[in-house]
Amino acid sequence: MKRIERIYLYVKEQTENFQPRDVSLGSGVTTGDVSKALGIQRTNASKDLNQLVREGLLEKTDGRPVKYVDKAVFKYHPLSKPVKSYRENSLVNEQEAEILPSQQSAKKFAGEDIFKAMIGSTGSMRTPVEQAKAAILYPPKGLNCLITGPTGSGKTYFAHAMFQFALLNQVIDSSKKLVVFNCADYAHNPELLMSHLFGYAEGAFTGANKAKEGIIHEADGGILFLDEVHRLPPEGQEMVFYFMDHGTYSRLGETVKNRHADVRIICATTENPTSSLLNTFVRRIPIIIQLPNFVDRPAKEKIDLLRVMISMEASRIHRTISLSEDVVKALIGSVSYGNVGQLKSNVQLVTARGFLNHIDQDELVITIDELTDSIKEGMMQLASNRDLLAELSKYLEPQMVVTPNEPLVTIQSDSYELPYNLYEIIGDKAALLKADGLEQEVINNFITTDINVHLKSFYKDHGFTFDTENKLAEIVDQRIIDVTKEIYIFAKQKLNYNFQSNFIYAMSLHISSFLKRIQNGEERQQQLNENIRNMVLDYPLEFETAQEIKQIIATSYQMKIPDFETYYLAVLLISLRENKDAGRIGIVVAAHGKSTATSMVQVVSQLLNVDNLRAVDMPLEMQPKDALRQIVNVVKEVNEDSGVILLVDMGSLATFSDEITRQTGIDVRTVDMVTTPIVLETARKTSLIDTQLDTLYESLKNFQGYAGMQQERKNEAAAPWKKRVIVAICASGEGTAKRMKEMIESAVPLQLGLELEVLPLSIVDMKEKLVAIQEEYQVIAATGITDPKIAAPFISMENFFSGDAETIIERLLLESEISVEQQEMTEQTAKQACIAYMEESFTFINPKKVIDPLWEFADIIRTKLSLKLDYTFYVNLIMHLAGMLERVLQHETLSLSEEELAHIMSEPSYEVVAKATLYLKQTFQLELPLEEIYYIIQLIKNTQLNQLQDEKNTLD
Repeated sequence: MKRIERIYLYVKEQTENFQPRDVSLGSGVTTGDVSKALGIQRTNASKDLNQLVREGLLEKTDGRPVKYVDKAVFKYHPLSKPVKSYRENSLVNEQEAEILPSQQSAKKFAGEDIFKAMIGSTGSMRTPVEQAKAAILYPPKGLNCLITGPTGSGKTYFAHAMFQFALLNQVIDSSKKLVVFNCADYAHNPELLMSHLFGYAEGAFTGANKAKEGIIHEADGGILFLDEVHRLPPEGQEMVFYFMDHGTYSRLGETVKNRHADVRIICATTENPTSSLLNTFVRRIPIIIQLPNFVDRPAKEKIDLLRVMISMEASRIHRTISLSEDVVKALIGSVSYGNVGQLKSNVQLVTARGFLNHIDQDELVITIDELTDSIKEGMMQLASNRDLLAELSKYLEPQMVVTPNEPLVTIQSDSYELPYNLYEIIGDKAALLKADGLEQEVINNFITTDINVHLKSFYKDHGFTFDTENKLAEIVDQRIIDVTKEIYIFAKQKLNYNFQSNFIYAMSLHISSFLKRIQNGEERQQQLNENIRNMVLDYPLEFETAQEIKQIIATSYQMKIPDFETYYLAVLLISLRENKDAGRIGIVVAAHGKSTATSMVQVVSQLLNVDNLRAVDMPLEMQPKDALRQIVNVVKEVNEDSGVILLVDMGSLATFSDEITRQTGIDVRTVDMVTTPIVLETARKTSLIDTQLDTLYESLKNFQGYAGMQQERKNEAAAPWKKRVIVAICASGEGTAKRMKEMIESAVPLQLGLELEVLPLSIVDMKEKLVAIQEEYQVIAATGITDPKIAAPFISMENFFSGDAETIIERLLLESEISVEQQEMTEQTAKQACIAYMEESFTFINPKKVIDPLWEFADIIRTKLSLKLDYTFYVNLIMHLAGMLERVLQHETLSLSEEELAHIMSEPSYEVVAKATLYLKQTFQLELPLEEIYYIIQLIKNTQLNQLQDEKNTLD
């Protein structure tokens, strides 16, 4: 059973015996009641409750807190239609039609002309209203009509108003429906279109096991609204106009058109009908209703429309909203491309921001400071239109004060109505973040980004064709958009998968938010959320990509980006991946014993706060068929369309998965020998974004628990025939590594010299070559600029310069393990180590003269790239630079492939390194080859990765 079905059944059970007077006295079920009773997150409960209201299954009260009741409570009312069960309504949804409740507004305006209260009915909307009335009232059965107008002009709203007018004038029986069908969904598949519109016969196509009625049948006696009718292919238009002519049709798979339906048809399009529709189709529509653009409406209508929209928001939050005159002007002036729909979008955005900033106040006073930059520019747009500004000034007051529950015309189902309570989401998130200890301004920055993403993604999915980049540039700096484009191209190539279409929007808003916080000197003080950190660790490639994205941003803005932002960038990458699963994987724990499974589930549910987990306890005397029946029921309950993992202890349970799938059609995978750690791991991974059933199943089969891992290092005596080696690592594998080889080999005691070899290695191909080296040799230690993380001790270069090199190597050769105490370096000891190295290793350079310029170069790099102060980095880089200078003086150049050179300029740190090398060029009067810059960049990348890993280990 789906979550929304569970919620509907719970509310129905709690309120089915109510009378209307109970509701008037404040009885009902709150969002919190649903959340607590069903173990569902409050925001998800709110979203589904509001969806059930929109579908006509529940009613909600106007008080605070909002309460919900089963709509059947009002079934005695003469204007009410029979209420369908959720299951019945779901069948309609499968047909991609929106069957909308029709009586709520009719009750409010019974006995009135609903168009009278419509804004502009005696002004810009006068002609459309008269045409609409004529289309509905024309005897004997009205006239089909076509509503035209640009995106956001209110075509869907107007169609619903026509339906209400038909009900009030008893042209249509009160039990009939308005059926909404979006033609765009089937524009390229005429057969699928026909099956949805007209239904299909048994055997009409593969999988048609029984006949099914279509949308025409559902709309019989009512009105069918064909939205975006210009998206119908010619074949589809012909099907519809034949039905207009004759009132008869056939289902797909039938040859005779002997089915009848009495349906009035209202069409809508944003296009020119003569160019986008067949002439034969247009000729069958006698009335074409043209809705006006927002900019063409009189000033008074614009203000009234704004007031209605503000009043709707005031009713949602049960508070008075006050707007300054400048805010009113800015909102009206901000409408440039989306008409009334855009105005509503902007009103919701502004009110949501105001609600966030004044969350504890009884009244929302919205000033110009609450507006986004793009909406503020509405004042400038208005200033350029002096005639409109002068006309508006006649009606404007210093403050527009709007109270909750002002009388409004609420035509059911505005297509731009949010399917969730945005204010509840804001309130819940603000409370959670405050509980985590965040400052209010930081909370506001987080949630403001959320608001933008919620609203923009919703309106993008509901008909607006935003010029994304231009409109985004009104919200965030164009430079951020340019950087985000670079990130998009990089991430797509790196991860080799597609992102959702709102990638640029979501990533730009996220970057804008945290850059602003950093520029304002704000830092988050709390620890990184443990769930986020654990989640990201399961996505190493996305995490690595996020590290490089963080570096792109840091380089572009020349500022230090906190390392914890890498985790949030990784979460964003994962979340924006295309084709995510419909829901989480369900988990069923089945174990013998009276409470074995329940105990494990209770522990995990409390630890991880998850609700996709169920237990089946089986006393030893329970028969297998009874156990199977219980498990089947629980699998159905926990399924969210992504499959179910069955965790069992023993016996016949392990063989149940195939039978469960046969009975339910749900993919089930079974893992046996269940323990609490396995349940924990399963629950944790199912909470991750984009977890796949088979991937989870394979990982659980190999799960070894959370106990400490066995040491990888084995006694080296197990392979006595392998020659012992020390690996010396530097950027190129040439300069510093070879000098280390010479130094180490010269320090090896004579009697042990034949037993040891030093292998120079470059960090560029370190991982690849280390595998072969470890197979052929016994690696007893590693040294150089980085710890390769192998089963051998790492000894930093400065330890060899301490004068104890011979002692360290002798211990390495004579003992199976060695623990070398790392010396704490200061700037002075680091410089001394570098000078000692250069004096020992080079001929042409003067160590005491080059140390300061090289140190200055290292300092520039560390500062510009926001690296942590670590003198080991200075030693590593300066030793490499010293070797570079020696090679340039000797006209020796490191070699690189053309492919490696071709990618160097795309490296995030290239620009910083290239500028810093100009300093060396001026100081030493030497031209530095591009090959040398390449290896400097590799050394820097390695340092960044090590520092990030160190920070992660600290968090662990």
